[in-house]
Amino acid sequence: MSNYHIKHLEEYFQVYRKAIRNPEGFWEEIAEEHFLWRKKWDKVLEWDFTKPEVKWFQGAKLNITENCIDRHLTIRRDKTAIIFEPNDPNEKAQHITYGELHEKVCKMANVLKENGIKKGDRVCIYLPMIPELAISVLACARIGAIHSVVFAGFSSSALATRINDSDCKLVLTSDGSYRGNKTIDLKGIVDTALDYCPDVETVLVAKRINSDITMKKGRDKWLAPLLKDASNDCPAEIMDAEDMLFILYTSGSTGKPKGMVHTCGGYMVFTAYTFKNIFQYKKDDVYWCTADIGWITGHSYIVYGPLANGATTVMFEGVPSYPDYGRFWEIVEKHKVNQFYTAPTAIRALAKENLEFVEKHDLSSLKVLGTVGEPINEDAWHWYNYNVGKNRSPIVDTWWQTETGGIMISPMPYVTPTIPTFATLPFIGVQPALMDENGNELEGNQVEGRLCIKFPWPSIARTIWGNHERYRDTYFSAYKNMYFTGDGASRDAVGYYRITGRVDDVIIVSGHNLGTAPIEDSINEHPAVAESAIVGFPHDIKGNALYGYVILKEAGEVREKDDLRKEINQQITEHIGPIAKLDKIQFVPGLPKTRSGKIMRRILRKIAGKDASDLGDISTLLNPEVVEEIKKNAL
Repeated sequence: MSNYHIKHLEEYFQVYRKAIRNPEGFWEEIAEEHFLWRKKWDKVLEWDFTKPEVKWFQGAKLNITENCIDRHLTIRRDKTAIIFEPNDPNEKAQHITYGELHEKVCKMANVLKENGIKKGDRVCIYLPMIPELAISVLACARIGAIHSVVFAGFSSSALATRINDSDCKLVLTSDGSYRGNKTIDLKGIVDTALDYCPDVETVLVAKRINSDITMKKGRDKWLAPLLKDASNDCPAEIMDAEDMLFILYTSGSTGKPKGMVHTCGGYMVFTAYTFKNIFQYKKDDVYWCTADIGWITGHSYIVYGPLANGATTVMFEGVPSYPDYGRFWEIVEKHKVNQFYTAPTAIRALAKENLEFVEKHDLSSLKVLGTVGEPINEDAWHWYNYNVGKNRSPIVDTWWQTETGGIMISPMPYVTPTIPTFATLPFIGVQPALMDENGNELEGNQVEGRLCIKFPWPSIARTIWGNHERYRDTYFSAYKNMYFTGDGASRDAVGYYRITGRVDDVIIVSGHNLGTAPIEDSINEHPAVAESAIVGFPHDIKGNALYGYVILKEAGEVREKDDLRKEINQQITEHIGPIAKLDKIQFVPGLPKTRSGKIMRRILRKIAGKDASDLGDISTLLNPEVVEEIKKNAL
């Protein structure tokens, strides 16, 4: 039997070594023993990072939905697959069993087919976090259509760009969505976007908020009656392991989003295997990832990874602050959640609030806590560990990317000893390398460099949709025969990895390379500080100097701002050294963030460098209004 579920550190090292010595043999064993294949592969792996080209399980035939749904029907038909927790806590949660999920996915798949969708067609899904979102993702996979989920918070222009780039024929949306105490007119956004998308033939509309909307004759159809009349029998399309499963757009440094392409076989194997081990999922556990399915975290660790393991996965429609800041903890208590996976941004926001919101809820069901999306700062780690995990639920600080498809570096709970702010050890089969700027690999421990991966893993993105040259230039041109992550990292004395931030967030000050993450960590430990972001700006003597944007916990902080600036710099001096002190500190009401919670440092750099005349499209930001405020008060 292969080591599908690793239980202690010695076993981790043993299995890790086995996977590095013989990657093909290792992944073949995992794939063969734990998944359903219609035909076995002819070849486990073929790869060439110079082209770049990667193929896993070539010649194998499968359908990922048979692995996520059908094969569970004999033993867990009546087990809850998805718990849908609505935005309004007074609305009843839905429990969808594996049997019901199978029926709903088949019906949705037949509706897609009746509307002209066939294998290889692209379908854009622009839905809120309601069951139809997960169901439509799986329905596309069922019939071999390629889903392109666009987060239902993007503007009409961002939506149109993504629809046109991937030539989508059909759009799935809803009349609107709830977000806390507000509603959002999703259908109106789609209508505006489609003025610029001539190739979309059909729009299927789910009813969620019961608002009055305009339906365009011949194009728009209500989804519910179509589903009611559809057959609940839809045989799964047999796919090649290397057939496309989905396109997911991620921000590019040039501004044009990159449509990352993931394929069926390898993606399934890696997401399922990482889910099982990184969350130490046991058969009756309830698992909750708070992300949106519009992001890779939702694809891999709300839908595909959990369902491939026969898990119960929670989908939450709302926000952590509605109706109050105890909502996350109320849901944990209500559904007796065992594994809880969220973003450091959310943790920091909740840590600013009264502790009563946490303390009034029973969190004793929690066994594992996780973080995703950015490195977690030490202050937030300790708050999360002490107040949510009660010092008994290990925190898995996971590092990975849209491009990697699954988690690459992370502790395994109850297996890997954790250290705050460290992603710790590479996952099984993942071969990281730290490189210097001259392209040499940094051997041994206590080194810092640029994080690369030197051997393919099964869920690596295969290309950028329609632009393989950009894929090669972005990820494979910086270091020969390596995938370049774009992140910096350090490796400590025991071999633990710590992500130091994007390499373009490394600022050279007076010849010293300074990663922004450690400086931000230091600032965030100041009792008055809620969050911070550091960028470089041109300096006559140093080349670059450091500019800090700082959010205070109390907007009406009584102390003199200049005193606070001195205290923050004193703290940085103590933690890192005087070289890392900030030349300018601007107190701001918020930071410009993408919908997934990433800080848009490009905008902050331009403002700091007095180059704020053209900031590009800021409509896709979570909080575009904050940009004007920052510009107005720039130092």
